[in-house]
Amino acid sequence: VATAGWFAEPIWLAVAIAGQLVLGGIVAIRVLGPMRSNLGLARYAVPAAAGIAATLFGRLVPGGLSLPLVPILAVLLWTVTYLELRIERGTGGQTIGRLLLTAILFGGATGILFMFGPHTWPTPLVLVVGLALPLALRSSEARGTMGVEGFGQALLHILAVAQVGAATVLLNIPLAVMAGLMALAFYTWSAATETLRGTASGRSVAIEFGALLLFGLVLGLLLHRP
Repeated sequence: VATAGWFAEPIWLAVAIAGQLVLGGIVAIRVLGPMRSNLGLARYAVPAAAGIAATLFGRLVPGGLSLPLVPILAVLLWTVTYLELRIERGTGGQTIGRLLLTAILFGGATGILFMFGPHTWPTPLVLVVGLALPLALRSSEARGTMGVEGFGQALLHILAVAQVGAATVLLNIPLAVMAGLMALAFYTWSAATETLRGTASGRSVAIEFGALLLFGLVLGLLLHRP
């Protein structure tokens, strides 16, 4: 379904996205099992969000490269579900899970921005924030914050992403960099919150902020205009 949306017209793209929401939810429930109060609900939305991001980002890939990417996409989508299973079993995956949520947001935001263009605001920003909401809620639940408090933290999380997105509108920068800055804000908020709560190990903090430094370096290189 994700790959079918790469070449579809807008109306069929909407159908493909709706199909992914339904199928992704069903598959997530079947694979991840029944709800557990200590794990939250947002984990069931992550596979569908990953599929939607893959569809939107895949529309930017040249047609000749699409077919070889299909098996790679299948592996990546299975990796999302596998990491959720690892977290459920208490066998780690928190750090890579946060990086994966960031990658999902970046892929989806890039596809949305290129689809709508830079002159149709605020529609693209609203859609990116909508995609970021279940990811932010999953990030909050992964830190052990459930219920109203977890939802409140998710709202603050997407508010930070929306503020960065609104600020990038005022800058004449490439669309891919806009998406990267929003993803960077998402990752920074998540990593900083866990660090300040004192729930992250020293090794995890080093890996996370090392990845953050690398991500910022890549964005800086993209912004550099000789």
